[in-house]
Amino acid sequence: MRKEITPAHIVAGAAGGAVAIELMHVLSEHASFPAVLVPFATSIVLVMGTPNAEPAQPRALVGGHLISTVVGLLTLSITGPSPWAAAFTVGVAMAVMHATRTFHPPAGIDPLIVVSHDMSWSFLVAPVAVGALLLAAYAWLWHNLVRREEWPARWW
Repeated sequence: MRKEITPAHIVAGAAGGAVAIELMHVLSEHASFPAVLVPFATSIVLVMGTPNAEPAQPRALVGGHLISTVVGLLTLSITGPSPWAAAFTVGVAMAVMHATRTFHPPAGIDPLIVVSHDMSWSFLVAPVAVGALLLAAYAWLWHNLVRREEWPARWW
C-alpha cells in the first residue's frame, strides 16, 4: 500500500532538500572541492522528496555511490580517461548496482565524473563515502526530527 504524499510532506521534503543543498555547497567550499564535482544534488532530491522509495534507503544511497565510484575508478585504471570509457562505466555501474541491490539512480553520475575528470582513488573517500554517510545522517535527522516521519523504511 502506497502512503499518500500530503502537501505538508512536499513542503518538508523541499525545505530539507534546500537546506541539504546549501550544506553541501558550504562543505564543498570549506573542503576546496568544486561543488560541481560533488555527486549528491540528485541524491538529495530523491532522499528528501521520496524518502520511502527503495533507491532512497541507506543501502542504496550509500552502497550505490560507493559501488559506482569503485566501478569508475577500476575502469579508469584500466582504460584511462575517454568519452567511451565514461559511457561504458556508467552502464557497468548500473548493472553492478542492480546485482548488489544498491540501485540508486543518482549514483550513475559518479563513474562519469571519475572517468571524465581523471579522479584519484581519494575521490572514493571524499567526497563520495563521507558525503553519502553525511547525507544519510542528515536525512535521518530531518525526516525523524523535523518531518516527524520514520526514516528509513529499512537500513539494510
